[in-house]
Amino acid sequence: MTVLGPQRAGIPLPQPTAVSRPFWEGCAAGELRYQHCGACDRAVFDPAWACRYCDADALQWRTSAGRGEVYSHTVVWRPQAPQFTAPYAVVIVTFDEGFQMLTNLIGGTVEEVRVGLRVQATFHDVGDGITLPYVEPDRS
Repeated sequence: MTVLGPQRAGIPLPQPTAVSRPFWEGCAAGELRYQHCGACDRAVFDPAWACRYCDADALQWRTSAGRGEVYSHTVVWRPQAPQFTAPYAVVIVTFDEGFQMLTNLIGGTVEEVRVGLRVQATFHDVGDGITLPYVEPDRS
């Protein structure tokens, strides 16, 4: 069984924007940040200028405890670009604060990936000032 690892340097990188910069700064600091709406009291992710639920502009950044569970997943055996190392597990995680995020699972095996798997956030610097958020099985 192969343990899934983070992608190596050289993969296509995200381009932070004015609205997403606090998220990427959090990743660089080892923090998983999300927005919270003060008007409707809901967690919001992906970073946005206004709440996707009530359209209020009352969004504030918060730091997640980084724990959640796999909502959905797939394993990629044939990557769409040669820079990616396969296999890798793409997961949608529902974090305990109520938001979902698309990321990759590392530190576990393909056989271990399943809906409901408890995970925790971890971070890996891939160069050019970008630190990517991943999740790994929560072994606590």
